[in-house]
Amino acid sequence: MTMSFTPRPEHRFTFGLWTVGNPGRDPFGAPVRSVLSPVEIVHLLADVGAYGVNFHDDDLVPIDASPAKRKKIIAEFRKALADTGLVVPMATTNLFGDPAFRDGAFTSSAPRVRAYALQKTMRAIDLGVSLGAKIYVFWGGREGSETDAGKNLLEAQKWMREAVNFLCGYVRNQGYDLKFALEAKPNEPRGDIFLPTTGAMLAFIGTLDRPEMVGVNPEVAHEHMAGLNFTHAVAQAWDAGKLFHIDLNDQAFGRYDQDLRFGSHNIKSAFFLVKFLEEVGYAGSRHFDAHAYRTSDAEDVKAFAKGCMRTYLILKEKAEKFCADREIQGLLEEIFEDDGAMDRFKGKFAPKKAKALKSHSFDRAALGKRGQPYERLDQLVVDLLLGVR
Repeated sequence: MTMSFTPRPEHRFTFGLWTVGNPGRDPFGAPVRSVLSPVEIVHLLADVGAYGVNFHDDDLVPIDASPAKRKKIIAEFRKALADTGLVVPMATTNLFGDPAFRDGAFTSSAPRVRAYALQKTMRAIDLGVSLGAKIYVFWGGREGSETDAGKNLLEAQKWMREAVNFLCGYVRNQGYDLKFALEAKPNEPRGDIFLPTTGAMLAFIGTLDRPEMVGVNPEVAHEHMAGLNFTHAVAQAWDAGKLFHIDLNDQAFGRYDQDLRFGSHNIKSAFFLVKFLEEVGYAGSRHFDAHAYRTSDAEDVKAFAKGCMRTYLILKEKAEKFCADREIQGLLEEIFEDDGAMDRFKGKFAPKKAKALKSHSFDRAALGKRGQPYERLDQLVVDLLLGVR
């Protein structure tokens, strides 16, 4: 069954300008690699076999660029896309880097900052759409607080809702074919970030004027930072019809945001994630929001990008082997054994059904004695991943 682990366009692997373009700066050290231009990054991604490239507005056009400089940069970027065949499936706005956003953007306590954030985002949406983006991600890295003494928490929620509603209205008025994806993170750079998990984002979406336009962009590292099971969050988003985009990387639980190469730390978690995405037929981008080690040189950055895609494809093959393995499938049949006796109690509520269920006699002792072969099953998964099965 061994498949080719060479990425192809149908795999829809994408990277952001900020990922492979990361020069290795961290809070304790200066850059260690040369800064690459957007055009150079596009060609790098084409060389490693990626399908597309995503960007923040400031990744492509510096925030202080003159109109002439902006026009030149966009033209060169557009030409690089045409030359390489790469596409732009997603774009986003940097609302966290500039000092103006030190206390938030859409939830800043200053009305002028909130208005500027909307202006910056509208202009960035125009740019993203002009380059082909169909998904627009919002990550509120500065939307939060270090001390709740300085925030009106109810008003901040209202301001966030007002901003997303406003931008939905803008997109509809412009006639853009664009959907929004909200990205959750529990902390960093703010001490506490509003709407910190995918579940919180899903609840927030239900309060919007046009919830059909808004979904989520869950990220592996962000859920793992909170000690949560990422695949569970993805399943909830899929069930809600809100998995509009996804950020793949890896992360040690309880650490700062590491953005490790996909599958490099929690290989079993990565396996179940890939298995889920492939089995449900997720058709969106597989976007790697990850960074090479600070120790990497230019060639090692390419190895990092190739590694993200290769690991995904290896795990995709492993998922196919899982489904074809007779012993594994036999255990699953045992676990999900159903003799049909409970069929009359399934489905929607009906008075007659409820009455029959209330009067049914269950053998509680027998139910309590029934074990599940999860240890055997899990070891078979480990054997599969370790290549001995």
